[in-house]
Amino acid sequence: MKLRYTIIYVADVPATVDFYERAFGLRCRFVHESNLYAEMETGETALAFAGEPMAEMNDLAIRPNRRTEIAAGFEIAFVTDDPHAAYAQAISAGAAGIKPPAEKPWGQVVGYVRDLDGCLIEICSSIGD
Repeated sequence: MKLRYTIIYVADVPATVDFYERAFGLRCRFVHESNLYAEMETGETALAFAGEPMAEMNDLAIRPNRRTEIAAGFEIAFVTDDPHAAYAQAISAGAAGIKPPAEKPWGQVVGYVRDLDGCLIEICSSIGD
């Protein structure tokens, strides 16, 4: 098995793609003409977004991610050489600040934001940097 992509169900796929481009500097790989599915370039594993109606179309029951509710039990982690600058960029693009980057006991710098749908995003340095 290989983890090839992660799909997050969102309220508005084009708005989410735009946010991730501005907040984290990701490039959009592809958006389906229906605007219900998109993939972002993130390296070997793609980050994908599907519109909430896609869950219903696939006979899946989901709890929608919402910024006004407690975050779901997952996070996306982005590794960068400058977590402080990346955190500031995410905030300026509309992310909700949760915890500014701080050094952990093991030497990694880690901060947290929430995206437009309330998903937790970790912005961190490589371990040992």
